[in-house]
Amino acid sequence: MYEITLIQKIAAWALPVLFAITVHETAHGWMALRLGDKTALMLGRLTLNPLKHIDPVGTILVPGLMLMFSGLMFGWAKPVPITWQNLGNPKRDMVLVALAGPLANLLMAVLWALVIRLGIMLGDIGVPLIFMGAVGIFINTLLMALNLLPLPPLDGGRVMTGLLPGPLAWKFSRIEPYGFLILIGLLVTGILGTILIPVIWLVIDTLAPITGLQPRMFINVLRMLGILGS
Repeated sequence: MYEITLIQKIAAWALPVLFAITVHETAHGWMALRLGDKTALMLGRLTLNPLKHIDPVGTILVPGLMLMFSGLMFGWAKPVPITWQNLGNPKRDMVLVALAGPLANLLMAVLWALVIRLGIMLGDIGVPLIFMGAVGIFINTLLMALNLLPLPPLDGGRVMTGLLPGPLAWKFSRIEPYGFLILIGLLVTGILGTILIPVIWLVIDTLAPITGLQPRMFINVLRMLGILGS
């Protein structure tokens, strides 16, 4: 195992993170369009062009600072606008729209696993693909697991709101203004990690055979990228 430079880390993290958050948002808009809402399409947000989804703070500032000071990178894009009144069955359809984002992340994790396998086949020149693939699996699995938490305004919170009966759904949705503070509290107390880490490793273990990497080698790659401690 060898150390990689900050520039190499940025190169490995940049594309997987950018695609993870933009495809996630585009998936919401695509599902909404399928169910009758053209808002995202009319506003030019139904596209994989990252420039249409970039949030200066969430897509550039926060990930950059995190990479410099913690070795990790995480961020978010501008939410794709959805007009729920345009949906044929708003309560049911909002559940499907919310689920589209995490499901897109799961699909991308599978695709990045195939990128790792390609990198192995290419030998030494494929090492950058292995690095990017490892980041892609991790960041997409993290985004999927995080967004499925039943906490408004996360996707899981919107799913829960759609599944609960009317009065309970309305009461549950009132948590949304405090959702971010609750999330920070879960992070600081370590509860968030306790919830997410088993899910992340379950997906990684499931995808490992697709990558072609031995489990120990995959862990070493994650360590080199700063995703795991030494």
